[in-house]
Amino acid sequence: MAAKLLVIFLAALTVARGEKTSKVHIHHHDTGAVDYGTHHQAPVYGHHGYHQHFPVYGHPVPAYGHHEHAYGHKHEPEIPACAENTTKPWCLEDSEYPLHELQHAIQYNAHHVLSLYADVAELNTALSVARPKTLEEETYLCPSETAYVQPLRAINTDGKWRVIVNNVDIHYETLTQTTRIEECLTAGEACPLVPVCYESKCLQKSIVHRFLVYDSYDYYFPFAIETFKLPASCACLLGAYTIDH
Repeated sequence: MAAKLLVIFLAALTVARGEKTSKVHIHHHDTGAVDYGTHHQAPVYGHHGYHQHFPVYGHPVPAYGHHEHAYGHKHEPEIPACAENTTKPWCLEDSEYPLHELQHAIQYNAHHVLSLYADVAELNTALSVARPKTLEEETYLCPSETAYVQPLRAINTDGKWRVIVNNVDIHYETLTQTTRIEECLTAGEACPLVPVCYESKCLQKSIVHRFLVYDSYDYYFPFAIETFKLPASCACLLGAYTIDH
């Protein structure tokens, strides 16, 4: 009798163990088995569960910089070093001109930069104006000085200094921007060839130019076309005729 009870007890124990360790495998077509386990745990996908990391594909980081400024962390001063010893609103020489940064940024944005440059290249005035070389050919009412310049920096019409793209090589081409300037030598003074019976004075006149500029702190596209007011001619302003007795 004891032996029979022992056999029944072992048989029941075996069945209990089998139920405890059994697992259910459910196949959904070809998607693989979902293992619910003994304690009905949630299905696990991948090697790391629900927190599996996948690569993120976004916009490429520009070659000339990262999320921080590529060439330093300090902004350029409001007045560049080249302007410290001049009263002119432009610099023809600049020891701090960012030539290498410009070349690198232009190479990265070559297509868009060349499109912008084409918009202002036709305005290059290096040979567009011919001026008499001697006073015998023509005499001006006010003395002036004319030059064809390629500014490296200048103050735009918003009053801010900008780096102008000049003499920068790209794809076997040199980007230059030349403009003609004419400055009065006696601005505000009476016109020397006008009779004293007329009120007159020499007047500096300016025109607005468009230049391709470089802003190293614009992370996505550091190039733009901005406007600059530069001296263009020296005029003689005449007032009323007066008769002194």
